[in-house]
Amino acid sequence: MDARGILGKLRHRQLPNRKELAWFARALADGRVSDAQAGAFAMGVCQVGLSDAGRVALTLAMRDSGQVLSWDVNGPVLDKHSTGGVGDCVSLVLAPALAACGAYVPMISGRGLGHTGGTLDKMEAIPGVSTQMGEGQLRQIIGRTGCAIVGATGDIAPADKRLYAVRDVTSTVDSMDLITASILSKKLAAGLQGLVLDVKVGSGAFMKDIEQAQLLANALTNTANASGCKTTAIISDMSQPLVPSLGNALEVVEVMRVLTGQIEGPIVSVCAALGGVLLANAGLAADVQKGADAICAAIRDGRAAERFGMMIAQMGGPTQFVENWSRFLPEATVIGQISAPGAGYVAAIDGEALGMVVVALGGGRMLETDEINTAVGLSEVVRLGARVAKGDPLAVIHAVRSDDAEKAVRAVRAAVTLSDEPVTPPDLIVERVG
Repeated sequence: MDARGILGKLRHRQLPNRKELAWFARALADGRVSDAQAGAFAMGVCQVGLSDAGRVALTLAMRDSGQVLSWDVNGPVLDKHSTGGVGDCVSLVLAPALAACGAYVPMISGRGLGHTGGTLDKMEAIPGVSTQMGEGQLRQIIGRTGCAIVGATGDIAPADKRLYAVRDVTSTVDSMDLITASILSKKLAAGLQGLVLDVKVGSGAFMKDIEQAQLLANALTNTANASGCKTTAIISDMSQPLVPSLGNALEVVEVMRVLTGQIEGPIVSVCAALGGVLLANAGLAADVQKGADAICAAIRDGRAAERFGMMIAQMGGPTQFVENWSRFLPEATVIGQISAPGAGYVAAIDGEALGMVVVALGGGRMLETDEINTAVGLSEVVRLGARVAKGDPLAVIHAVRSDDAEKAVRAVRAAVTLSDEPVTPPDLIVERVG
């Protein structure tokens, strides 16, 4: 068995069998396949697709390409994952809220992919925070704080680490099979007892319509449950940024405003929907509604903020971050308002286009080796249904150079559609699957 033979099957639109998928995953992990072969595999899977059994086989093979953790703690080990969107910083709120409710949350996260921001990049916008750590340090932080948002170590699903980097630069990000295997291989390797998936749908998500989102939600839940992890998916709307900011430090600002009680908004509703399912499935709440209420209470009474502050300190960040967060976060050198070219109601927002504005400003990656500027991005992005007059702000831009800001102004204006008729935004929570 070798890479050329497996790639040849894909080229002829034949599905690799379970043993071939397992071999390729191991070869990704130990370096027997080149980056070129990894990219060809990703493109082949994207073009041909895998069967349900093949998707489970690839997921488990990628999970088993490295270490699978086990836990000895006084509560359920739970986690959440989002399929990706813009202005989506739910993890930074939900993980400490779950910990405050009695769960243990070893949240293995990823970096920015395509037009969507990465949870690890947001965490590392906080000075001193390191998301890369060994198993011993991860266990120590989980024991002390109940939660940690970290990157996969070299021992956790190393096959996915190779494939994840290749997908971002080979235009194979939106493959349902690769998304499923990537998400679940890392999550299952973390030794979870329960998982909830936030499947985004809309202009700012990888899945643009409800049919795609439903297919992905079913693929994820079926694969995870077949692998022994109790899993539910929530399909949530991403026809506009979840919080009105895009960019790593700017999204951390929104998180801190939520955790310190300054705002609530849609992000709290999504946290409640996701956390409620997790707490109910794990037996920490009598039902989903009581679980949602418990998550909201942990956010509102400051217990989630306390856990977040403990986690940041344990990961190398400032010890008083929650109390003085505005002092620590980086700021861009060029900040300016983007005004509306005309009047009307905000009828549509191209979230993917806004995400690519942030990438172009330096807040995301065009190549896997690119360095991110955590200060740049967009804030105060106008909301769907809002009435704007000519000259009213559509967003505030945060850039390094004036010429970058000027390009971003044109792109943001093109991404926002105005209408003469009033517009009703879609429901935030679409449906629950599994």
